[in-house]
Amino acid sequence: MKQTPQTRKLNEAVREALASILLLQVSDPRLALITVTGAEVSKDRSVANVYIAADGAHYDEVMAGLQSAKGRLRSLLGQQLNWRVTPELRFYLDTSVDEAARISDALAAVPPTLVVEKDAEGYPVDSAMGEKDAEGYPVGDSADNPAGEAPQA
Repeated sequence: MKQTPQTRKLNEAVREALASILLLQVSDPRLALITVTGAEVSKDRSVANVYIAADGAHYDEVMAGLQSAKGRLRSLLGQQLNWRVTPELRFYLDTSVDEAARISDALAAVPPTLVVEKDAEGYPVDSAMGEKDAEGYPVGDSADNPAGEAPQA
């Protein structure tokens, strides 16, 4: 759906209203620890797609709770928004939080061989070049041959 300032305002109004309704006016224990992450209201305000984040182990319970409370949520939303038409609510699971946790765990498990050492200033330390003297040349090489190439005969 095309995003304009008006549609963003409508989407945010629905998201905030549903979040406050779920927090303060719904007592279903299945809906205790959910977060309304977003909402998209259709152009004619007849349908609202609502995105919910919850604990991954309780997805089925949360969706069942939302389906059973859908009518009550729509009624309370209509009272709070005072729109001419109260949108039909369609709930979708937002799994981006779970995906972010999975990516974070994968990054934490990066083997140390792939980690780049950095010096105090944050620049990569070039450990492949070996030891260097005070002037920055590899140890064991002469000043005539700074690249460490073998002398030609």
